[in-house]
Amino acid sequence: MTKTILITGSTDGIGLATAKVLAAENHTVLLHGRSEPKVVSAEQQIRAEGGTGRLERYHADLSDLGDVVAFAESVKANHETLDVLINNAGVFRLSNPVAANGLDLRFLVNTIAPYLLTRRLMPLLGESSRVINLSSAAQAPVDPDALVGKVSLDQGEAYAQSKLALTMWSNHLARELGENGSAVIAVNPGSFLGTKMVKEAYGSDGHDISVGANILAKAATSAEFADASGRYFDNDSGRFANPHPDAMDERKNAAITDSIEATIATIIG
Repeated sequence: MTKTILITGSTDGIGLATAKVLAAENHTVLLHGRSEPKVVSAEQQIRAEGGTGRLERYHADLSDLGDVVAFAESVKANHETLDVLINNAGVFRLSNPVAANGLDLRFLVNTIAPYLLTRRLMPLLGESSRVINLSSAAQAPVDPDALVGKVSLDQGEAYAQSKLALTMWSNHLARELGENGSAVIAVNPGSFLGTKMVKEAYGSDGHDISVGANILAKAATSAEFADASGRYFDNDSGRFANPHPDAMDERKNAAITDSIEATIATIIG
């Protein structure tokens, strides 16, 4: 059965590679990028490589929460249901990591925006739907002050904290939705894959991106992940595993989620 799947950050890297895999399997893939030209280019690449599934284009700047809301509304205007949301978009190295509203852009894009997008798309996500959140093997205890822009972090620390915060809200949301809600699953797609992010950060070509694309496609469509809500899949070991201990603490997960919601409320009301 074909599915309708939204992939954020699907104009390059793992997101684009995943879109190619899913389009080749004839799924309907909703492409997202920061600009219309990038999304058009992604669509052309997918078609050129034989993608047969229906493709839709959306563009939004995930560092702008107003844009995130408009993005969600556009998807809702075109669809009554959504089978899979893959929150793939992320940032690592930035020349200026501070947004106009004072937030750290690494937390804003990697943690807060996907939470807001997921919440806004909840009316489309049914019991059999899945939310796949791109976590990382890099996870570090979250400084609540850094999350809300009161403390500055270096790029590696900010990235690791933002990915743990993403994993923490994934677990909290999975618990909140329960057995009758959508599955929410955090996935480490693999370390040092050959994305633009890895090349910019480490000056390395990295490993084969298909490693990450294949596990995301599997997480989106295979029966193995159907009952995996609240779990963390570590593709470095090829199995479900425990994330950082903080993500196993529901009290901490709830506190981080509350902080995210308070931050969103401050920005967009």
